[in-house]
Amino acid sequence: MEELSEHGPPGAGLGILGSMVVVEQMRSRRKNPLVTGLLVVPVVPLALLAALRLLGFDGGWYTLVALALTPFAAAAGALAGGLALALRRWWIGGVALVLALALAVVVLPRASAGEQRAVQGKTLRVLASNLLYGRADPKAVVDLVREQRIDVLNLVEMTPSAVDGLTAAGLFDLLPYRVLHPAPGAFGSGIAARLPLKEVNLTGDSAAKQPGAEVDLGDGVVAEIVAVHPISPDVDTPQWEHEIKDLSQAAGEHGLRILAGDFNATLDHAAYRTVLARGYRDAAEERGEGLDPTWPSSLPVVTIDHVAVDNRAAVLDYRVFDVAGSDHRAVFAEVRLP
Repeated sequence: MEELSEHGPPGAGLGILGSMVVVEQMRSRRKNPLVTGLLVVPVVPLALLAALRLLGFDGGWYTLVALALTPFAAAAGALAGGLALALRRWWIGGVALVLALALAVVVLPRASAGEQRAVQGKTLRVLASNLLYGRADPKAVVDLVREQRIDVLNLVEMTPSAVDGLTAAGLFDLLPYRVLHPAPGAFGSGIAARLPLKEVNLTGDSAAKQPGAEVDLGDGVVAEIVAVHPISPDVDTPQWEHEIKDLSQAAGEHGLRILAGDFNATLDHAAYRTVLARGYRDAAEERGEGLDPTWPSSLPVVTIDHVAVDNRAAVLDYRVFDVAGSDHRAVFAEVRLP
């Protein structure tokens, strides 16, 4: 009797343990719906973004902005999935992690350098810079040209006053050959080179001039250069898409070509990937620098400035540089021609 009063009847301990398990199961089934709802909220746009990216559909202005943030979405999806799993929302966490993994598959290769063609021709050092309505510091541009021994410089948003400033700063002493189409605001562009240039029309009609030129490297070697600057998609999205795709003539249908400038597009936009699919490679991606952002320069978030190189050539180097007075970072590539 004394033993029963202290420990209860035989089997009482097992009964209490069983009751605790049942209570815990009931608690797990009655998960707070508010927490579940909050965890679902980020997964829905993540799923939509993944569908747009994987299906290759740019859509309108708002979806273009979302697609530009794909690398951040992949990271956010992984965090959301990990949090959901920690809170035992298994299906939410699983879905978020699968979506994050799908986006990571297309994003992470940009951080790994690719194997280059074994070509033995001449090299060309190309720099492209957006001058922000001509407000960029001309001395900063000229110093960059001198320090990096630039052969060809593509300038966009080049105004008449910007040309005057660059002339005074000595740009055309370094790069005496030029094809210039200055215009007010964002509509002017130009090409300056150390080597002889011949202007040729290499693109379709566009709101801002996208000049093209043949660069004579000597010994019969000629490269084609385009200063790229399609209209911003927030102004006219269909026209933006049209102007980018005008650049996508198949590489084998023309001379060896380099496209450099402000594409107003990232590697996650189908319009830019269409260009690359026709026989070009993104220089940043080729050198494992595809996640290095170029805009806005004060706090770089997205990579919308590019050097797209004919895939018959090799990309030896790629870097980005800040330019005082501009909201874009300049992009540089050293290319070896076949």
